Amino acid sequence: MPAPTPSALDELVASLPEGVVITDPVRTDKYRFDRAADPDAGTPAAVVRAESTGQVQTALRWASEHRVAVVPRGAGTGLSGGSTAVSGGIVLSTERMRDIRVDRPGRVAVVQPGLLNAEVKQAVAECGLWYPPDPSSFEICSIGGNIATNAGGLCCVKYGVTTDYVLALEVVLPDGRALRLGGARLKDCAGLSLTKLFVGSEGTLGIVTEATLRLMPPQSPPRTVVAGFADTRAATGAVVAITAGLRPSMLEYLDRTTVNAVEDHLRMGLDRSAAALLVAQTDAEGSTADRELAAIVEACQRHGATEVLATDDPAEGEAFTVARRQAIPALEKKGKLLLEDVGVGVAALPALVAGIEQIAAAREVTIALIAHAGDGNTHPLIVFDPADSEATARAGLAFGEVMDLAIALDGTITGEHGVGRLKQPWLATQLGEDVIDLSRRIKAAIDPLGIMNPGAVL
Repeated sequence: MPAPTPSALDELVASLPEGVVITDPVRTDKYRFDRAADPDAGTPAAVVRAESTGQVQTALRWASEHRVAVVPRGAGTGLSGGSTAVSGGIVLSTERMRDIRVDRPGRVAVVQPGLLNAEVKQAVAECGLWYPPDPSSFEICSIGGNIATNAGGLCCVKYGVTTDYVLALEVVLPDGRALRLGGARLKDCAGLSLTKLFVGSEGTLGIVTEATLRLMPPQSPPRTVVAGFADTRAATGAVVAITAGLRPSMLEYLDRTTVNAVEDHLRMGLDRSAAALLVAQTDAEGSTADRELAAIVEACQRHGATEVLATDDPAEGEAFTVARRQAIPALEKKGKLLLEDVGVGVAALPALVAGIEQIAAAREVTIALIAHAGDGNTHPLIVFDPADSEATARAGLAFGEVMDLAIALDGTITGEHGVGRLKQPWLATQLGEDVIDLSRRIKAAIDPLGIMNPGAVL
């Protein structure tokens, strides 16, 4: 796709308010990468920091007229190269679109995409409500990015993922038309489910400029169980046993490498000798909470937990939640990371974890493993030294083999981070050529010029 001519760039700058379009290469450089730091990132011709739906429309009409690639971008915290810049294209950032309106009686929030997940949570909490989706990076990731990748989080084992809370969207198509899809209604089956089509589409179909989010009453104070295991198969066996009988509000897994990295980072007294740690919570009330807590403790003990701690102290429970959320920052101190988010049915979790351990041993690489274990969504984190070319090559091979393993177990190459550019080569293997063909036909109908996020997903 050709880069815009200088006169075309001048036209873009002139069509939008001063300061919206950035062309200085020094300033645009930080928009080249997301957190995946894709080494193939291009150099954009410009960055458009839109402040309204109208400005997004103007930019996309210009891009369609000049056939310039558009890479949508939120907070840049993505982990799959979904917002990697394309040389000669533009990056369209929604970071300045930050309005929110909370309708307490209707239990919805109407938000623009630049707000951070944590900011939405705070705003609705002040109205006595709760927005459940909670990615580990909730303090730094944007709602627009969450919608683009259908983000999950720690509580989605019980409460679902982003798409379960998106009631309506305003979306700007590549030709500049703005559509309103869905509405502030809990039940609506009129027409095709186009709202859901755009959730998880990773900016390949259009740009979300507003979302209506379903809210819930506040979560009850959770009760927490932390269990250590001498081997990972025992820990994953406990996960299968727990989820067979109940739906905890959180069920997280950390392996020994992760526990030690977090302990180095936080110094909170975690058991460094444990092969795996489970952190589980129930937010049920009264006698139901008692039964769920007892069932979690019993399942852990029955599967050989070496130590089990149960607490109803919210602060103590939150400390372990923070430990889980800090896993990636702690591991980033150990080396460069290749991050994955493969998922399987919970019954296949023991086989997936064992297979990842075998890949790590065979390739002589460190793979730290954290997981939203209760729904089978794992995050294998390959830690390596980028200055060591052999280690880098082995890490790349392990990256692909982990995805091959997940597919072989009837799983997925991504549970919540998106396909982006890093996982795109494996998508057809998971979905099959007929599904890929249908997906491409849908994209072609909406984006016939192919300007939206080229190279990502399809």
